[in-house]
Amino acid sequence: QVHVVESGGGKVQAGGSLRLSCAASGNIFSINVMAWYRQGPGMQRELVARITNGGTTNYVDSVKGRFTISRDNAENTVYLQMNSLKPEDTDVYYCNAEIQAMDRLTYSYWGRGTQVTVSS
Repeated sequence: QVHVVESGGGKVQAGGSLRLSCAASGNIFSINVMAWYRQGPGMQRELVARITNGGTTNYVDSVKGRFTISRDNAENTVYLQMNSLKPEDTDVYYCNAEIQAMDRLTYSYWGRGTQVTVSS
């Protein structure tokens, strides 16, 4: 069994910063891609940023230059540093991890989400 748990959400004023963390634990052989998504009410879940186990990163255009994704492979943890936050960044942020289990099969796991609220 695998657990993926996010932390670090909260409320901040526009222009402020937050750092999200996501830790995976359990039946893990290796983790391929780790990513952050976000979803607003009635909206589709949107990929915000992703990082491979080799460190290659990708970002949605709206966060480029403001958000930075990083990971600690030894701790099975991914981070999202969010700077210069805007009200339109308000959403529930979800962590996703593509995990290769001990049986060598790969599964996709989601966290429960953490709320980020940016006030103007």
